Amino acid sequence: MKNEIVKKPVPPTDEENFVELQSFYVDMLTYIERLHRLLLDVIKVELDSQNVIEINSVQALLLYNIGNMELTAGELKSRGYYQGSNVSYNLKKLVDTDYVHYERSHIDKRSVRVKLTPKGILIADMVKQMYHRHTTQIIDRRLIDIAGIEDICLVCKDFERFWTDNIRYGE
Repeated sequence: MKNEIVKKPVPPTDEENFVELQSFYVDMLTYIERLHRLLLDVIKVELDSQNVIEINSVQALLLYNIGNMELTAGELKSRGYYQGSNVSYNLKKLVDTDYVHYERSHIDKRSVRVKLTPKGILIADMVKQMYHRHTTQIIDRRLIDIAGIEDICLVCKDFERFWTDNIRYGE
């Protein structure tokens, strides 16, 4: 044992670090996409269990995000509450099915303010209750603690800022 040579681990090169980071970054993007689609599927199951067939999961999520506020379609999109391609279409469907009430602005007739009807409030509450149930299950299963989920939220905010800057400034 006297003459035994201890080999120190060789740190990865910058290129190896880049390749590994890029691989994890692409994996993360895939997980984000999947999670959003799965959230919509989970909401769809909830709608089905309550025999709600007039609206889809995207519209239910939109109702939840409107909540007790009165907003314009532009505000919904700019606040990040709606991550789809056609807010107007979904709002029209929700108005037609009596989940959302709209009122034209007295000042700018092009602007429409929306708020939930009692029927829309029921769906928003259903999604809220589902989130509450999920939180209870996360705690019961010890899936993650507060510090862990806080870290995830901070990382998500950082990526939101990074991508927003990329869109706005081309960085």
